[in-house]
Amino acid sequence: MAEEAKSLETARADRSVWLMKCPTVVSRAWQEAATAAASSSSSSDAAAGANPNPNPVVAKVIVSLDPLRSEEQQLQFKMEMAQKGNGNTPKSYSLNMFKDFVPMCVFSESNQGKLACEGKVGHKFDMEPHSDNLANYGKLCRERTEKSMIKNRKLMVLVNDNGMSMRPLPGLVGLMSSGPKQKEKKPLPVKPSDMKRTRRDRRELENILFKLFERQPNWSLKNLMQETDQPEQFLKEILNDLCFYNKRGPNQGTHELKPEYKKSTEDADATAS
Repeated sequence: MAEEAKSLETARADRSVWLMKCPTVVSRAWQEAATAAASSSSSSDAAAGANPNPNPVVAKVIVSLDPLRSEEQQLQFKMEMAQKGNGNTPKSYSLNMFKDFVPMCVFSESNQGKLACEGKVGHKFDMEPHSDNLANYGKLCRERTEKSMIKNRKLMVLVNDNGMSMRPLPGLVGLMSSGPKQKEKKPLPVKPSDMKRTRRDRRELENILFKLFERQPNWSLKNLMQETDQPEQFLKEILNDLCFYNKRGPNQGTHELKPEYKKSTEDADATAS
């Protein structure tokens, strides 16, 4: 079923109103003043039958007018809070007026659900702390920053203070865990490449490599590390001097002695024989 149609009160639709964007500290102060005024009026005047004031005075606007001003110069608006603020809350604000904005209307809804058009927005204002209150406004900003950095800790009082609820029941010791269940992590096996290796003398390692290449002409880096038990980077440095790396072909991915070292090893073998 469609919702029941509601009538719109338009008696004040042609009234010119101001639209003002205010800081949170100002809107909170106005709401507190309205709540306090409503509660005090209802308690003190209920017996006399007087109606409480639903719209208390929360601020006043001061317009500065220069009779000799040109048409290009705008009026100066200043707003002063009626109630006394707390701490470093600014008391006065500058209002910057704008006329170039999208046409808007203001609507309201009462507690009984009645809708009304309160008027058309004639001027739009932005608020900023007046130059007289810039020092207090700076202190207020620092207070906000300091409060945001403080972490509030919550304390919980145990109703059962004899500690019985904190003791494990008989037979459940070892079955209950104090925290969330976590899987036991098995230690990972240490790879041979991760083990610390001690460097040999360079000449000694070169002789070992020559003997290995006599056994077979091609070796991979992994196999040479297993045979020599030397650090990978140190072994690579020597292999770059003694060998060339096969990037393609049937021996791809292996090291092979350079021709000049092949000849020297062959000559050494011939001399020894």
